[in-house]
Amino acid sequence: MLLTKSAVRAVTGPLRPLGALRNYARPSGLAEITKPRPDDVVITFAKRTPLTRAKKGLLAHTSSDALIYKLFKSGLADSGVDPKLVEDIIVGTCHPPSPAYEVRAASLAAGFPETTPAQAINRLCGSGLMAIRHISDSIRVGDIDVGVAAGYESMSSHARPTPVFKEEAILASPPAVDCAKPMGWTSEMLALEFDVSRAKQDKYGLLSHHRASAAQKAGKFDAEIIPVSTTVPSDPEDPASAPKSVTVTQDDGMRHGLTAEKMASAKPAFKGMGDERSTGPNSSQVTDGAAMVVMMRRKKAEELGLPVLATHIATSVVGVTPKIMGVGPVYAIPAVLERAGLTTADVDLYEINEAFGSMYAYCVEKLGLDINKVNVNGGAIALGHPLGATGVRQVVTGVNELRREGAHDGKKILCTSMCIGSGMGAAGIFTV
Repeated sequence: MLLTKSAVRAVTGPLRPLGALRNYARPSGLAEITKPRPDDVVITFAKRTPLTRAKKGLLAHTSSDALIYKLFKSGLADSGVDPKLVEDIIVGTCHPPSPAYEVRAASLAAGFPETTPAQAINRLCGSGLMAIRHISDSIRVGDIDVGVAAGYESMSSHARPTPVFKEEAILASPPAVDCAKPMGWTSEMLALEFDVSRAKQDKYGLLSHHRASAAQKAGKFDAEIIPVSTTVPSDPEDPASAPKSVTVTQDDGMRHGLTAEKMASAKPAFKGMGDERSTGPNSSQVTDGAAMVVMMRRKKAEELGLPVLATHIATSVVGVTPKIMGVGPVYAIPAVLERAGLTTADVDLYEINEAFGSMYAYCVEKLGLDINKVNVNGGAIALGHPLGATGVRQVVTGVNELRREGAHDGKKILCTSMCIGSGMGAAGIFTV
């Protein structure tokens, strides 16, 4: 039976006239952006699944549609939000062949009503942050009151679909051709362009591993992780063996006890590219995982009695040279800081995606960031990089860490950023 307009309105509330759209004056400067306002766009729920190794981890046999369904199902139950209040769902993902169908079907099966629309978007490694941005913008202009932003990637299920260009104009343009080059190649090109040595990449990679290992052992990730129940073969070496049920509760890609000597002895990961400075231990892991946030206006959260975990202040997206796409944060971070009226020193915590040791080292040093503020619990080199989920995962991790630190030392500002395949960068500012 088709829903009538009145039936839709019974669930979502009266349609808003154009006059209801709000004029948004963005606050600027540290004092202003940390001042609570009724129309702030806030996050009331921020969690993620465990991140597990693609092909080898405990989520390797969980299909991409199952992964986003399990995130929605558990997230919805934990969020305290009536699903009928959610007016839009936007989900970032990169490689599933039919993501719009997966996202919509998963949302319905998880308990969202038929009247709640859902959308899949793809800006490669920035997809999750773009989902947050679009939900935030929709709330800001008055199109919706409550929305869900999420990201997911089953890299076990779907390998990178490398494009094959046929248009002569594209093939005649070197930057256009570079858009589709392997990401490992861009890491090697950046290392050559800016002379980021193998030793420096190993140094930054080892720091990520040590920090993530310590954080996991200290239980710092526990509060942000949604356990996932799934089925795996009883014999890890035999996918056809009898299945058994397991509940995945923590990230499984940690390299506990990694040493500088082991880093230095690792073989190149991208043979024949550049001079082979990138390795497995100094590059992001190929990973399965998902993450989700619930967003609404501050006054709506207060009306519903929901906790305000963070406020979304601003987002920036920039284009950079595809050949060295890893430089993205070097341009995206200053752009978003300018938009928010901040300096790099005003930021208390940075979550920068460690796509490769080459870009991680270059971005931190080029921007002159205090390494004691950057990825304090490790990053993608140690935790993994489930492409479409990373933009949300970093916000989940950053918000949880900043709230933990801010409880006793007043830290308030989070900046998250990532480079993006094909030559882009993105960054976001959040306050707690």
